[in-house]
Amino acid sequence: MLDWTDKHFRFFARLISRHTWLYSEMITTGALIHGDTGRFLRFDPAEHPLALQLGGSDPAELARCARMGADWGYDEINLNVGCPSDRVQNGRFGACLMAEPELVADCVAAMKAAVSIPVSVKTRIGIDDRDSYEELADFVTRISAAGCDLLVLHARKAWLQGLSPRENREVPPLRYDVALQLRADFPRLPLVLNGGITTLEQAQYWCERLDGVMIGREAYQNPWLLAAADSELFGDAHPLPSRHQVLERFYPYVERCLGEGVPLNSISRHLLGLFNGCPGARRWRRLLSEQAHRAGAGVEVLRTAAALVPVASNA
Repeated sequence: MLDWTDKHFRFFARLISRHTWLYSEMITTGALIHGDTGRFLRFDPAEHPLALQLGGSDPAELARCARMGADWGYDEINLNVGCPSDRVQNGRFGACLMAEPELVADCVAAMKAAVSIPVSVKTRIGIDDRDSYEELADFVTRISAAGCDLLVLHARKAWLQGLSPRENREVPPLRYDVALQLRADFPRLPLVLNGGITTLEQAQYWCERLDGVMIGREAYQNPWLLAAADSELFGDAHPLPSRHQVLERFYPYVERCLGEGVPLNSISRHLLGLFNGCPGARRWRRLLSEQAHRAGAGVEVLRTAAALVPVASNA
């Protein structure tokens, strides 16, 4: 979710759902240690509960960055051992680390020693031809012994060569049976399922069998998916706002960001899917795409675009 789940999208998503756990985009240890720490870690308190996802493979550096995240107020530190992109592999982090379970365990142990908040790992079920259940179970055994508090399992293996990141999300078959086997073999390790979940009905099904689900691109591209999550998954029956009402609540945040020099399109790009399925959705997307990038564009662009969607159709 690099460049997708930034602070602007997370604030917007929190206006739709009060209880879903939000994750940052993956941030590398090098960026935090050598870059503008505040730029990467700053978030609005409204985003809680919020996890910081890190990419890296040096235990000392990960411990240092985990401590940064805890000091900034994040609720969880997550180590990404699932991203298969060439860029990530060249930096020796992401899914390629599944080939080095001892190193991942060392990283988890170092992070656990550095912070008092939960440390989780997001991984695949295997890589390339190293996709036996025995290897996965060994990997989970090691990180669990190192102190991993929660495992997020993308129930596909990753091909490190020959497939693009997008193909790696679609071509390798989903193996939910592997997640169920892990649940049986590691009953004390909380297990969250990722991959192929696109509806709250599916989420409910798996939440009854595992400890949670992670929904990535579907929740980004169709954020209204989250609207009923509080009632259906968390038992909170507060009145559900309409999409227009969520936008009205979002405008003050946009105004604040514009005042800090943030261009409108850095925020509006996260809103394109808000009205998916509603009459006028295409006009909403078109106007934002054509107008939000222009110099001086402000909240009036969002208001004008939202007026193209009939209020009665967007609950």
